[in-house]
Amino acid sequence: MWKNKAEEMVRRYHELTEAMALPSVASDFQKYQEYARSIAQIEPVVKAYVHYCEIIDKEKEDRTLLKDEADPELREMLEEEIAHLEKERDDVEREVKELLLPKDARDMTDTLVEIRAGTGGEEAALFVNALFRMYSRYAEKNGLKIEIMNSNPTELGGYKEIIFAVEGKGAFSKFKYESGVHRVQRVPVTEAGGRIHTSTATVAVLAEADDIDITIRPEDIRVDVYRSSGPGGQSVNTTDSAVRLTHLPTGLVVTCQDEKSQHKNKAKALRILKARLQENERNKQQEEIAEERRGQIGSGERSERIRTYNYPQNRVTDHRTNLTLYRLDAVMEGDLDEIVDSLAADEKTRLLEKVM
Repeated sequence: MWKNKAEEMVRRYHELTEAMALPSVASDFQKYQEYARSIAQIEPVVKAYVHYCEIIDKEKEDRTLLKDEADPELREMLEEEIAHLEKERDDVEREVKELLLPKDARDMTDTLVEIRAGTGGEEAALFVNALFRMYSRYAEKNGLKIEIMNSNPTELGGYKEIIFAVEGKGAFSKFKYESGVHRVQRVPVTEAGGRIHTSTATVAVLAEADDIDITIRPEDIRVDVYRSSGPGGQSVNTTDSAVRLTHLPTGLVVTCQDEKSQHKNKAKALRILKARLQENERNKQQEEIAEERRGQIGSGERSERIRTYNYPQNRVTDHRTNLTLYRLDAVMEGDLDEIVDSLAADEKTRLLEKVM
């Protein structure tokens, strides 16, 4: 129960504050700082829970007084105060529960976003480009930096695949809800008859790996180099600058060809590989057999979708929260805040149910 967790933190808080007063701790700067950091982490919960207990005590006191009070005016005052305390108690209880929610350690990290065309042929590839543009605008509005890691463009200006890094404070927290199948309904530029087509693109969001978390041994990687190529096989580079990395223990393959430098392509490929390996390791720790990336994006079929973008109706619907907005034009310009906020609120609600 959440009360047990809060009371345990209160006990821990008192233990730490008493320990900090000991000469052995006060004279040890490193240990003193360590205790101070621990106190700072749990102090918000402790203060909120102590306030909650004070409200409970005051409410009990008022109810006891109300039982024995005969004066109508005093009874009315007590009843008003009890009603106020009940509301305050509920508000503070929710605050304590929210403070007790587990924090996602990945939220503040940089992230890698992979978008791939699903069903729909060239129209799906053009949708990938539209999603990349949307995410680029969204990142810019949030003060985040975008760097393309690898792309596979098509002749009509779409992408079969594009992988990009998002760097900056809270990058992963801003993008983590985008994983899944995105469905678009619109009249393709390639369609002369004006019929509405449905296409899909898959998105996977991976927290960037810290070098401390993931170590890749050189002997575990096979490096292949080849010439970069553009749409239709047109040569982009006359040197063997494109890089393909194969992680032999897992069979993971990463390719990068956007840079003219083989060294830069290899560095980018390593970043992607580390992120994917970290995600795999995280899944193992959670005893999930299926790789989370595949769970995130499904098979790319039209029926598996987290969000639908309907251009004729200027409508976007997120199917996880059933949120529908009739301003698709603004969303495609990077105005994703309302969608992301609703998903974050939904996640918080589900977590709160577990805490209770």
